[in-house]
Amino acid sequence: MILFLVIGVVLLATGLMLVLRGSTGPSGRSSARFAEIEAYGFSGGAKVETQSPSRPLLSLANSLGRIAQRLLGTGEQGIRRQLLAAGMYNVDPTTVVGFRVLGAIGLASFWVWFGVSGGFGGAALLIGTVALGGLGWMLPVVILSRRGRRRTEQIERELPELIDLLVVTLEAGLSFLASLHMAAGRLRGPLGEELRLSLHEQRMGLTSNDALQGMLRRAETPVLRTFVRSVVQGEQLGVSTGQIMRNLALEMRKTRRAKAEQRAQKAPVKMLFPLIFLIFPAMFLVILGPAYYTISTVLLAG
Repeated sequence: MILFLVIGVVLLATGLMLVLRGSTGPSGRSSARFAEIEAYGFSGGAKVETQSPSRPLLSLANSLGRIAQRLLGTGEQGIRRQLLAAGMYNVDPTTVVGFRVLGAIGLASFWVWFGVSGGFGGAALLIGTVALGGLGWMLPVVILSRRGRRRTEQIERELPELIDLLVVTLEAGLSFLASLHMAAGRLRGPLGEELRLSLHEQRMGLTSNDALQGMLRRAETPVLRTFVRSVVQGEQLGVSTGQIMRNLALEMRKTRRAKAEQRAQKAPVKMLFPLIFLIFPAMFLVILGPAYYTISTVLLAG
């Protein structure tokens, strides 16, 4: 009975939300705009782009996110920063908030159904519902943060290759912007995407320093921060960019060597868990198993 009540409330809220979205959406304004274009004699034959019916989940998540932000006051600044770090520029933060609401409702409803079917008590049902609801609320942010962390780590791994390319091209006589253009055409990972986006911003009117600062805001890592600040300070002080890149390449190699040594020092600690719980029991079974069998056989025969 409780399960049917919860499902009914969720479906009713979803229906009301979709009705409100349809009545207050921009479809009326879009129709009026296209009517005005036709009145001016435009006959390009273009079709009105409508929302794809195969993406109702994104629309539902976006609507739920707007309602949650209106009711709960959920901030989107941190989510927007994580979306930029993950390279998801076309995703709105309200969509992520909507997926958080869907995750909380979905996991909580699953626990209610499982608890009612299993005959759980009221306390276990309440605690499990709250716990799984909180887990569903946090899960999209955790996945987004993990994706952003992987992307920034990949940018850090690709940055020494970029600096080596810049050193070679700058010493060959190219300017810094021309070197960035050549490096952006050769790099294919997240760093190449960020470089191409920064160069596009620079072509749209930003200065090269502002474009590099924008790249740093989108994917802020210690190594990229050092690179951007070195370039900006070199431009401001009039220092040779080629010499800055060569010194920075040496620093990058030292940093990568230090990180490799740090990971090598952490390896014995990370090996303790598989060594104690996986390797040692098998060794004890192989070494002591025959002896235990022989001793037990002799004792039982005696």
